[in-house]
Amino acid sequence: MKITLLIPTLNEIEGMKQVMPKIKKEWVDQILIVDGHSTDGTVEYAREQGYSVILQKNKGIRHAYIEAIEHIEGDVVITFSPDGNSIPELILPLIEKMKQGQDMVIVSRYAKGAKSYDDDLITSFGNWMFTSLINLFYGAKYTDAMVMFRAWRKEIFINLDLDKEESYIMEEKIFRTKIGVEPLLSVRAAKRKLKCADIPGDEPVRIGGERKLQVLRWGAAYLMQTFKEVFYWH
Repeated sequence: MKITLLIPTLNEIEGMKQVMPKIKKEWVDQILIVDGHSTDGTVEYAREQGYSVILQKNKGIRHAYIEAIEHIEGDVVITFSPDGNSIPELILPLIEKMKQGQDMVIVSRYAKGAKSYDDDLITSFGNWMFTSLINLFYGAKYTDAMVMFRAWRKEIFINLDLDKEESYIMEEKIFRTKIGVEPLLSVRAAKRKLKCADIPGDEPVRIGGERKLQVLRWGAAYLMQTFKEVFYWH
């Protein structure tokens, strides 16, 4: 099983300098940085450290994933935030869990024994609400359906049509935003009855940079997406 660590970046130089030295290159087969045209030295730092870097053509974190797919060498992709929210030492147990035959494993902030130190009242409620709705509508048993830090088989990204514009475009046009992949990945994995599991993992406070959450627009778009999927895509 070949592993690609996929790291989307946008002006994360402070986090990169603190987090990336903790990741041992022998843990995975490929480390791939996908950058949204940072202006703070993130790209230059990544290249100096010998990482492969792709510059996004289109804005938005979902495009980081979509544009990276053809460059991913691994059978399994681990999506990792370099801003301090993802703990590097959890990469190895995440891989071990995938080796048990899972299609996706989530590093859950809300599993027993884990905690988010980056949540506020709004994000905590939103994450709980969306996870609960997805479990209710699609028969899943997620404890954290929204988090980026997770591993999934590369083939499911294509099989679940997550590489297609039409999977996101309606919500993005209505709410004038660019949304992420994780909620829809969680929904469609549940609809397909894929083998999904989680491991507990704290979410530390982010390091430097700017928080890029668009709480109201993303929340509205994800809510529409969650309801829409009941009737759309099978």
